[in-house]
Amino acid sequence: MGTARTIQSISTATPNQVGDGFVGLNAFHPQNSRPYNPFLLLDHHGPMQVKPSEYPKGVDQHPHRGFETVTILYEGALEHRDSAGNHGKLFAGDVQWMTAASGIVHEEKHEQEFSRQGGRLNFVQLWVNLPAKDKMRPPRYQDIAASNIASDTLAGGGQLRVIAGELAGLKGPAHTFSPVLLADLSLSANQTEILNFPATFNLALYVLTGEINLAGSTVSRGQIALTRQDGNTLTVTALTDCKILILSGEPILEPLAAYGPFVMNSREELIAAFDDFKAGRMGTLA
Repeated sequence: MGTARTIQSISTATPNQVGDGFVGLNAFHPQNSRPYNPFLLLDHHGPMQVKPSEYPKGVDQHPHRGFETVTILYEGALEHRDSAGNHGKLFAGDVQWMTAASGIVHEEKHEQEFSRQGGRLNFVQLWVNLPAKDKMRPPRYQDIAASNIASDTLAGGGQLRVIAGELAGLKGPAHTFSPVLLADLSLSANQTEILNFPATFNLALYVLTGEINLAGSTVSRGQIALTRQDGNTLTVTALTDCKILILSGEPILEPLAAYGPFVMNSREELIAAFDDFKAGRMGTLA
């Protein structure tokens, strides 16, 4: 038997809007992300109703440097383009893992046919930090189809999908630059799962839907529970039908300098990022 982790804090996400097409909640951002290290940001957009439009809404082209963006789509459809020549469409269950690294310009919008028809949109976007040695690597793009994501039914009946890292014998398909565990878990009311995590990893659970019990505390939709690094097991009990996102990873113990779309290790590196973007060295979108 392992040692059970205890809860350090429970926070409630705040209303948030990105661009003209994504409305939802923000659980944390780079300026208050240290406890969730190596994760920098969690935005939960939706569930929202998209009205039919011939002109897809979303976020117009913008730059990033020094980290990765991860989009997990639960309902609806999204479309991505970037200055490295990548162009992808995401549908329910798919994941996009984009490594901005040395710099990239991209746009994210409602997928064209989905925009024309309208419908429910529900997705999470994460920012994942990169170690200093990898921040200036060439950009990379991973388009991960739902059918390629490791999934299984656990002993307590929960449905687990592992996107990156390893959990409960499942290994996720995403390639990462530091040890990262990213997974989602669906439980029916009164189901309980005991999960094992490396003792050195930070660990947080964000509730996408429903309500759970963690170490005697109730955590509801739109709340994120952060655990202490004081054990290697966590017991999750569903109080209602629920879905949770599991964020865990080895902390990157380096200085953090973040401003706008860039996350580096120093103010000087941030200034260089803005200069490189303005000079067109991160590329452009046609």
